[in-house]
Parts: sequence; structure tokens; C-alpha cells
Amino acid sequence: MKKDYENIPDEELIVRLRDGEEHIIDFIMEKYKDLVKNKGRSMHILGADAEDLIQEGMIGLFKAIRDYDSGRDASFFTFADLCISRQMYTAVQASNRKKHAPLNYYVSLYGNWKEEKGEGEDLALVNVLPALSENNPENALIDKENVKILEQLIEKELSIFEKQVLDLYITGMSYSQIARVLGRDQRSTDNALQRLKSKLKKALYRSG
Repeated sequence: MKKDYENIPDEELIVRLRDGEEHIIDFIMEKYKDLVKNKGRSMHILGADAEDLIQEGMIGLFKAIRDYDSGRDASFFTFADLCISRQMYTAVQASNRKKHAPLNYYVSLYGNWKEEKGEGEDLALVNVLPALSENNPENALIDKENVKILEQLIEKELSIFEKQVLDLYITGMSYSQIARVLGRDQRSTDNALQRLKSKLKKALYRSG
């Protein structure tokens, strides 16, 4: 059965599924299982249980299959990617264990999270948090004391939207992916990243 569907575009498979070929849903769920697992690993950095996230991702994938409209949406892959990400992030937000990646893992300040070409400057943590990097330039790691300071600043200084953008940015998403998951345009997402960068810089200088 799998070989019958392998060379058929997803969009055509969705049409055939709705025409009554029910086995196609199993094929699509299996085909996109690795995508769900990879996203689960990236979202896990925010604190939610990995297995729970995979389950949520599979729910998002099912919703994508159910709701996909070729006349309205882009490719099925793009639509599924969005549905999976949204479902997982909703689960993360509902979890009381949600944390920011720098607060959990002592992330290297020199780790580069680069945006898509032409979508603004590199936002490596060393550029966002200069007051921290000056304390230990050789190891460039956030120590426990500074982690607590950073956590307090994020909670105090950033708006809900800015914290959501930071959450997703930490997982490695690009501006455009973050914008789609949060239902915002790229300009507002870009502006939020620049604002949070500026806010954290100013707050760190004050606290230092």
C-alpha cells in the first residue's frame, strides 16, 4: 500500500482521501512522523515533555489533513508544518514547566541563531546580553546567578508577545516561521525581536 502512494503529491493524496481512500491517512501520518519528532525535540527546549509534544504534534498533523484547502493554503507540507508547530506551542504555553532555553541549559553566549537571508541582523546571545559576556569571555556561559537575573528581566521587561517570540526564536525558528505560528506578520515579529533585544540590553546595563 505504501508504494502505491509514494510518488503521488500530498495535495493529490488529500483529494483521494476525501474521495474515500481511507488508508491514505495512515500513509500521511507515517510520512510526516519524523517531522513531528524533530519539532518535538526543538520545542522540548522550552520545558514541555518530549513525548507529550510528539503526541500534540500528531494531533496537529491530523488537523492539517482534515483542514487542508488547496485553494486557500500553500503546499500541504507548509500547512502541516504550521499546524504541527501551533499545536505544540499551544501545549508548551499550557504547561507550568515552560522555561526559556537560556535558563535551562546555560546556553553558550556565542551560539549563533541566524535569520533567513535579508531578515535582520544576527541575534547571537552575546550581542543581546553584553553585560553577561563581559564577566566571563573565555567560557561565555551564563552562570546560575546571571540566569536568575535574566529570568527576572525577561518576566519583568518583555510583553507577552515578545516572550512568545523569544520562546520560538530560541527553538531555531526563523522570522517567517515565528510569524506564521503566532498568526502575525513578519514586520511585527521583526519589530518584537528588535524591541526585546533593546529592552534586555538596557535592563542588563541597569542591573549591572
